[in-house]
Amino acid sequence: MNVSRLVKQAQKGSKEALLQLIIAEQDAYYRLAYSYMRNEHDSMDAMEDMIVTLYEKLDQLQKGEAFYSWSKTILVNRCKTLLRKKERFLPLEDEQEPSLAALTDANSYRNTESEMDMEVLLSHLNVRQREAIELRYIHDLSYQTIAEMTDAPVGTIKSRISQAKQKLKAMIGGDRYDNDRGENTGAQTDLEYRAGSVRT
Repeated sequence: MNVSRLVKQAQKGSKEALLQLIIAEQDAYYRLAYSYMRNEHDSMDAMEDMIVTLYEKLDQLQKGEAFYSWSKTILVNRCKTLLRKKERFLPLEDEQEPSLAALTDANSYRNTESEMDMEVLLSHLNVRQREAIELRYIHDLSYQTIAEMTDAPVGTIKSRISQAKQKLKAMIGGDRYDNDRGENTGAQTDLEYRAGSVRT
């Protein structure tokens, strides 16, 4: 699929071209929305809002090859807007560092790595760290794209991911997040599995 060509066609008024672009990544859009909204109905609402925005602002996109990073940034912003409206979004400035005390040796999640519930692990990261980890490992987005989505410098994104990895390593007792070059490490595979199963 030639993304740049389809974007040019869509910018000239072809709804079919824009629809083709959206359908090609519809599952990725849904998983991204779900990681913020946590339920199907709100995730679909966010996607619908994104599509409306794409129709309205597609002419502002200068580089066709950047369509997917641009559209996913719009989707993330729509998710955050909807969450704020529902008063379910924790303002980042009010976040607190979570305690790891809840995961004790007596906790069943500490028995074996295979029994680790990734949702529980991620819940022990702060809001910024969890967002960065999920965007990087579940949605396979680049540091630059994550920075644009979250309106933060690339260096800050790398720092959040590094801090999150250290926390996760402390909880699972291994180096499963050390590989950040695209290979599927154990923890990354677990995260991707959970992301792919949200619709089942």
